Amino acid sequence: MKTTPVRYSLRPSNLQAHLFEVRCTLTESDPAGQRFALPAWIPGSYLIRDFARHVVAIRAEAGGQAVPLEKVDKHTWHARPVDNTQALTVISEIYAWDLSVRGAHLDQTHAFFNGSCVFLRAIGQEQRPCLVDLQPPLGQPFEQWRVATALSPAHGEVSAADDHGFGLYRADSYDELIDHPVEMGRFAMATFTACGVPHEIAVSGRQDSDLQRLASDLKRLCEWQIRFFGEPAPMSRYVFLITAVGDAYGGLEHRSSTALLCARDDLPYRGMKGLPERYRTFLGLCSHEYFHTWNVKRIKPATFSRYNLDAENYTTLLWAFEGFTSYYDDLALLRCGLITAKDWLQLLGKTMDRVQRDPGRRRQTLAQSSFDAWIKYYRPDENSANAVVNYYTKGALVALALDLTLRAETENRSSLDELMRALWQRHGKLDGCTGRGLGEEDIRLMAEELSGLKLERFFADAVHGTAELPLARLLKPFGIVLKRAATSTLPSLGVRTENEGNEVNLATVYEGGPAQAAGLSAGDRLLAIDGLRVTPASFDRLLCRRKAGDTIKLHAFRRDELMEFTLRLAAPTKDHHKLLWQKKSNALRAAWLQA
Repeated sequence: MKTTPVRYSLRPSNLQAHLFEVRCTLTESDPAGQRFALPAWIPGSYLIRDFARHVVAIRAEAGGQAVPLEKVDKHTWHARPVDNTQALTVISEIYAWDLSVRGAHLDQTHAFFNGSCVFLRAIGQEQRPCLVDLQPPLGQPFEQWRVATALSPAHGEVSAADDHGFGLYRADSYDELIDHPVEMGRFAMATFTACGVPHEIAVSGRQDSDLQRLASDLKRLCEWQIRFFGEPAPMSRYVFLITAVGDAYGGLEHRSSTALLCARDDLPYRGMKGLPERYRTFLGLCSHEYFHTWNVKRIKPATFSRYNLDAENYTTLLWAFEGFTSYYDDLALLRCGLITAKDWLQLLGKTMDRVQRDPGRRRQTLAQSSFDAWIKYYRPDENSANAVVNYYTKGALVALALDLTLRAETENRSSLDELMRALWQRHGKLDGCTGRGLGEEDIRLMAEELSGLKLERFFADAVHGTAELPLARLLKPFGIVLKRAATSTLPSLGVRTENEGNEVNLATVYEGGPAQAAGLSAGDRLLAIDGLRVTPASFDRLLCRRKAGDTIKLHAFRRDELMEFTLRLAAPTKDHHKLLWQKKSNALRAAWLQA
């Protein structure tokens, strides 16, 4: 029996007001009355975002007549029962002014959206196939607009969707529908093939980048990642959707595409020599999101096997899915030849710097950080550095530590590479996007099975504990020396400052530091040190003649109240990590970095 699809149409209806008109039509609605809902969050970004707050207007109709539509909670509506011979349509206007990889954005220059922001879910009908008619804005100025998306044209239907054209597209389910972001506009394009899979790059925004250089570099990177997990690739095509603006950075993974936001200066330019830092960082972002094609989109926590789009989906494993991916994003650049070993060591040192800088690593475990992402990681405040550990950066260092441990203890017979490929074979490749996810202990158990090692202590310390990772000891057998030094020679107040005009404010007061001991707080505005005015230009000068152990008097405003503090300066924090090669390589290092 043929399953009738859920039909959608989407049109940029008022570009000046940033409004999409979105229709959802059911030929078989619930006889008791059909419920519709917008997701509360978008997979890959673990925060309740309540996309329903952007619904400006909503109504229902059937057979040309209005159907009562009642809102029953913050993102759910209930339509009264209709005659089973009539199709039920819900029409909504969606406000789209969130220029981010997780939202929807519309103006006269382009349209971008994630399905989570715009497509109502017909509750109880999520497994039905979906057809969506993507329509252009009305008017001559938009005749040159095209569509970039990994959604497939609706073959077998009356469809106008040709090569990047508007018209009818399809998805096998609601989950698939919202996992393919869409860009509309006059974007620049480049294409390449990686291991037989066609890839597209669509760049929106004003830019003059060298797309052929970008395509060449991404081809190299994508082919390495596909071969790392094993051909064939899990997708039949892939799309990089890039929005270039003045200053931004971010990415969000999807099963056959990624949405990326970057500064236009991050992109390669014609005649560019080498690999400047900004472009290298952008390639690292592309590498990260592409690696997620396997690690989180298909190999995933059990709780993500069926997303609950109405509420938080808790797991203690984000450290592995984001941390392991963060480890491999730069390592892939090295192994595919886009960066040098010296570059990679510098990037690894910077990751160590970021972890070491925040006292929160001594408060929160990686498992706790993963579980609490919904309320802490995506909602940082002035005390986050003291209370939260970043599961991306520390997760990457745990991945490094696990890789080094496996390789050294087994003389390279086992590695994190082997573990990732085994996870793919057992939990990703065979089960696909709807299969059996990972249990909370499965990564440890599989690592033990593959290596023959007992790893309970490693995981207890690294994932469920707050002890410092013994990275210097672990790196030594691989011919890498880790040295720590202070970034600054100035004595420390134990703060992070931010400048506002000619004023210096305390952004963070670090736990256990001199400023916290003296009673200073985040948000305080520094006025004077020992009676001399503090400005962005004078701050360092006022400290450079002092040394650790000296006492200073500091005046600051807290709100509109003048306060005086006495504090004893501390030694500069050893927050800079430098990794050095020993002159002679060895078999462990060669097998690790040249894999």
